[in-house]
Amino acid sequence: MSEIPSPLARRSLLQQRIVGWYAKEARDLPWRARSASPWAVLVSEVMLQQTPVVRVEPVWREWLERWPTPAALAGSAPGDAVHAWGRLGYPRRALRLHAAAVAMVQRHSGEVPTTPSELLALPGVGAYTAAAVSAFAFGHRTAVVDTNVRRVFARLVDGAGQAAPSLTRAEIDLATALLPDEVGEARVWGVAVMEMGALVCVARSPRCPDCPVNDLCAWRAANQPTYDGPVRPSQPWHGTDRQCRGVLLAVLRATKKPVPATELDAAWPTDDAQRDRCLDSLVTDGLFEPLPGSRFRLPGR
Repeated sequence: MSEIPSPLARRSLLQQRIVGWYAKEARDLPWRARSASPWAVLVSEVMLQQTPVVRVEPVWREWLERWPTPAALAGSAPGDAVHAWGRLGYPRRALRLHAAAVAMVQRHSGEVPTTPSELLALPGVGAYTAAAVSAFAFGHRTAVVDTNVRRVFARLVDGAGQAAPSLTRAEIDLATALLPDEVGEARVWGVAVMEMGALVCVARSPRCPDCPVNDLCAWRAANQPTYDGPVRPSQPWHGTDRQCRGVLLAVLRATKKPVPATELDAAWPTDDAQRDRCLDSLVTDGLFEPLPGSRFRLPGR
């Protein structure tokens, strides 16, 4: 096989092929539509963290119908946000979105701020989310580097089967270098690379014959060596504190009335120490509000 040219030297070719593939193969995701508001984009990016699209989309639609603006969410109780979050997982994200909505009302007249620095100042908004909203909602030339993008570039450029567990400065620099110079094209490019990682250059069983840049891929040129670097440990579920917290949350989400501690005891009867530990952590995280008489409710609900 001929030598793989440097992606930096062949940037225009990479952009042309990947964006061309995206124009034909992209999923019809409502938060990627040009008509999506900045608030709709922000909500989607928070919900999509560690959660697949198929689970996010119905909740996202219900959320935006109920709270179409930051001010609408800020006017509701934090517990309403936790309740509407349903079973998306990592429910503290719901509290952070509510806190961000309150901050936008207080600092930005109820609007999503436009600059990365202002976005980063919002509760619960990290570097990735700030970059994604800046690029996809406002069209700024900003590199958006998620798990899918990291995997695409790791294979395409570095010849590695997977990206390292933690994002590196070199990855950010590479993603920035590959951005198209024109602002509008940079937005499309960012989305296109993410989609390619989600649909073609997937973690397991990548669809290399369908890849628009397979002849430029360093990993393919090296006969797809097995990744031998550090890996992120898998997270079990059954019997863990995460499962216990989810069970206890489900009890409170099922009613608007305060729930006595005895009902929570019955929901997780197998391990009293674990249940008490998880209950304390839910209170500490602000997901449970303790009331007199050993009762609990979702915050402010």
